[in-house]
Amino acid sequence: MSKQGLPAVAHVDASGLTVAVVTATWNAEICDQLHARAVETATACGATVDEVRVIGALEIPVVAQLAAQHYDAVVALGCVVRGGTPHFDYVCDSVTQGLTRIALDTATPVGNGILTVNEQEQAYDRAGFADSAEDKGAESMVAALDTVLKMRKLSTLAAQRGL
Repeated sequence: MSKQGLPAVAHVDASGLTVAVVTATWNAEICDQLHARAVETATACGATVDEVRVIGALEIPVVAQLAAQHYDAVVALGCVVRGGTPHFDYVCDSVTQGLTRIALDTATPVGNGILTVNEQEQAYDRAGFADSAEDKGAESMVAALDTVLKMRKLSTLAAQRGL
């Protein structure tokens, strides 16, 4: 399971930070759970959350790009289940490349909580249900918020050194 090696960062002080959560509605039960866990986690960390729903994973990057221009962080959530055609590979690659490009182009952390799974059971196991092994909605949120804080710290250190 991909949780192996996950660092023990469960909470960050995100007071004063703003985060946009962009969630697909395709595979609704999984996406709703990812979304709920991300929002709960952001609120518990003290961040202000704005929520946007889109139809599918392919729509996430363009909305995340706009959000990255206005928020301290963006968290992208969705679920793509492998089917019998190459469509899965194209969608997963497009979304991943889009989110990476947004983060790099805008210097805004983007938490990638897009589940890319072979079967529905794997999605349930990663979506943060009571009996799930993983909680990708919460993990993506903590990663994005923690990255904002690390970037701010790095900027402060660089300024103190006149860099």
